[in-house]
Amino acid sequence: MNCKLTNPPDYRHDTVLPLPLEVKADAWAVDAACSGNPGQMEYQGIDLATGAQVFHFGPVHGTNNIGEFLAIVHALALMEQRGIRKTIYSDSYNAILWVSKKKCKTTLERTPLTERLYAIIARAEAWLRAHAVTTPIIKWETTKWGEIPADFGRKKG
Repeated sequence: MNCKLTNPPDYRHDTVLPLPLEVKADAWAVDAACSGNPGQMEYQGIDLATGAQVFHFGPVHGTNNIGEFLAIVHALALMEQRGIRKTIYSDSYNAILWVSKKKCKTTLERTPLTERLYAIIARAEAWLRAHAVTTPIIKWETTKWGEIPADFGRKKG
């Protein structure tokens, strides 16, 4: 059952977005999009309090799962760099698991087309190995809450 909310909801004073009450507004949401899989992939992070885009990367040739993984790591690294501690929401169980294991378990073929992305993955994995991740990373419950606010809005009905 999807939550139908108005923007901004009258019961929330901590955000401009239509967030369910159980979602913290002092957080970032991340998501990836891929045109084809593999295909042109990009990802972004959105501040849930303001609705502002915090970061964006791509497009590069890759997969959606890789983008979801890199989006979380990008958010973690940016928060550390800026001295910010917030919750991160991701709708990707795989990406959350990969981050917890500090390893991108992709099956994407390594070719000259994907070499740049593989270098970025290696950098993200090295960052994870060098840093203790204490930031809460919470699974966005799409079936209960609707699409994650970082969604690119390209899904076909």
